[in-house]
Parts: sequence; structure tokens; C-alpha cells
Amino acid sequence: MNLLIDMGNTRVKWAVSKNHHIIAGQALANQQLDRQQLTALWKSIVRPQHIAVACVSAGNLFTLVQSVANELWPGINMIRINAQDHAFGVTNAYPQPEKLGVDRWLTLVAARQHYTLPACIVDCGTAITVDLLAAQGEHQGGFISPGLRLMRQTLAQGTDALSYSDTRYALQPAVSTEAAIYSGTLLAAIGLIEQVLKKHPDATRLILTGGDAELIAEQLVTPLVIDADLVLRGLAIVLEGVL
Repeated sequence: MNLLIDMGNTRVKWAVSKNHHIIAGQALANQQLDRQQLTALWKSIVRPQHIAVACVSAGNLFTLVQSVANELWPGINMIRINAQDHAFGVTNAYPQPEKLGVDRWLTLVAARQHYTLPACIVDCGTAITVDLLAAQGEHQGGFISPGLRLMRQTLAQGTDALSYSDTRYALQPAVSTEAAIYSGTLLAAIGLIEQVLKKHPDATRLILTGGDAELIAEQLVTPLVIDADLVLRGLAIVLEGVL
């Protein structure tokens, strides 16, 4: 059994993998992440053989996770994964492959193994990333925009009259400022995905992951798959390949 950890900009998500299957795990917001909380959540996990980590969050959080893991399982083998030039059937489009976010790299690796290609992979998280993967695993590049929450927070921080709200509204012309922000930001995310698909019609498989995947998927008419564990699936594949 191995422990897979996806450390994003907003939350840490983890799961165990056993016999090539991912067993449902848990997630914790980065703002709630502390030694006591993480220790309490992890102490019931049977000592894993290996730990694989994908980290795009602040370095101090990785240090905390590493420290808790070593305290619970002294001498544990922890492997921090980075994007590669070519591996697991995927060719990275970036001239400096390590500059591609490891979370994006892992979604490409997972899509290559688990889904029919070509594909358009959208991670609907703190940032919305859209990546195109050709039939033979060639990454064709991608797009990045702020995620829904970040768009709304930016509006609130950059203006005196607008406030931030997590309330959900119907997607229609709004009669309140809060509803207008909700609909406008959601349409911005939908429009990004639809424009990419329009300009790249060969990306026949649409795969969504990330915290806002279900919300955004509700507004798309294109057939799609939601895979909440796509990054973790990629971690499991890479870990198996490096051991």
C-alpha cells in the first residue's frame, strides 16, 4: 500500500493506493493544515510502503507534511514528483519541462493511461488549467486562467463597492451585484473551455477535475467525464514507474 498526496494551492488531498486501485481519501484546506490536525487524520493509516507527493503549494506546507509523515512512520520513503520531458507515454510540450506544473503533468499521465485520446483536460481549481493531449500522448500546450473563487476574490479586493460571496445563483441576467459576479465569473470559465474546444475540435474527450468541476460541468453541453482523482491517479502511475 502507498500513500498519495496532492498538495494544491487551496487544499491537500490524499488517498492510499493498493493493487493499482485508489481508495477514497480525504482533503483538508491549507488554512486548516497544522501538525495536530494532520497527525490526527493520518494516525489511523497503516504504515505505507512509499509516499508520493505532488506539491504546488508553499514550501512550508511541504515541510510540515514531510515532518508529520516521518513522525508517524520513521524512515518512510517519500518521493516528490516533478514534471518530465517524456515519460509514461506523454511528451511534455514545455521547452523547460520542469516548468509545467506537476499537477498538470500528472493529469496528462493519468489521461494517457485511463482514457481514450485525444483529450482536453481541465483542472477546475484555484486556477483553471486547460491542456490538450494528442492521440499518441503529445502534450500540445495549454491555457491558464484564475479559478472561480480567485476571480471573485480579485474583484472584491480590487474594488471598493464589490464584495465576495460564496452564494450560488441561477446562471441568468442578474438583478443583484453578487449574482452578477457569480454568473459573470462562471460564464468566463465556461467560455474559456468552449473556445478551446471550438478552436481544437480534434480534442474529442473532455475530462474535468478539481474542486469546481461539477459546478462548471453542469453548464457545458459537450459530453464529458468528471474524474475527481485524476492527479492522484497520475501519482500512482508515476510512483509505480520510479520504484
